Amino acid sequence: MSQAEGSYYVPHESRWPVYGVPGMVLLAAGFAVYLNGGDWGVPTMVLGAVITLMMVVMWFRDVINESVSGKYNHQVDVSFRQGMAWFIFSEVMFFGAFFGALFYARVFIVPWLSGADPATSQYLWDSVLLSWPTAGPGMQDLQYEAMGPWMLPALNTLILLTSGVTLTWAHHAIKENHRSKVVLGLLATVLLGATFSFIQGYEYIHAWHDLNLQLSTGIYGSLFYMLTGFHGLHVIIGALTLLVILLRVLRGHFTPDDHFGFEAAAWYWHFVDVVWLGLFVFVYLI
Repeated sequence: MSQAEGSYYVPHESRWPVYGVPGMVLLAAGFAVYLNGGDWGVPTMVLGAVITLMMVVMWFRDVINESVSGKYNHQVDVSFRQGMAWFIFSEVMFFGAFFGALFYARVFIVPWLSGADPATSQYLWDSVLLSWPTAGPGMQDLQYEAMGPWMLPALNTLILLTSGVTLTWAHHAIKENHRSKVVLGLLATVLLGATFSFIQGYEYIHAWHDLNLQLSTGIYGSLFYMLTGFHGLHVIIGALTLLVILLRVLRGHFTPDDHFGFEAAAWYWHFVDVVWLGLFVFVYLI
């Protein structure tokens, strides 16, 4: 039975945040220990990932059950839309911090240390000439190659742009209640996302072993992996979310007038597309 007009559904108390917080803490702590060479980093990371994944699956289950049982009304839909908008805004700030670090290093630090301001640079790294991409002062003898924009990065750009088209096609199809087209569009988007992740993994192996471009390659290496790595994580999360939406479509969920779960996943995926365009331009191209 749907909610009465003018009422508002208040969810019951959930235990899943209690599980989610330690899971994410263990995941982050294990990753930090792994980066610093600790022996227990990987097992802790795996344990945290398993706990976090279980929390997400069970929480998704509860929300889906509440939705299909008719407990949500227009007010809840508005709240969901506002919440998703604020979530994406927080993601904009998240990536903005890393883009800001890249901008600060390229526009301010590199020229400053290269003698643009002789009055101060002589007290830091005298006679150092740097140009981007650079590992930074003190690492001029480090042999590495920067990752170029063409081949793998350009191919991944084409893949993500295509995935945005297939997802938009599926969105129009769900509004017209063409469920077979929705399934095809979502399936194509998920497969394109998986292909992107596979190519990026191959790119990392090539960069790490063939180009000697590693996390330890100064400011360029750390920014390269932090920016592209976090984006890659978002692609994986987005593809998994769209996979859940695909499974829901196959089970008959969503209607032309009630499909915000689909829309929220689409908003997130299009945001990931836009971030990649920024990465392609500012990390790979220029």
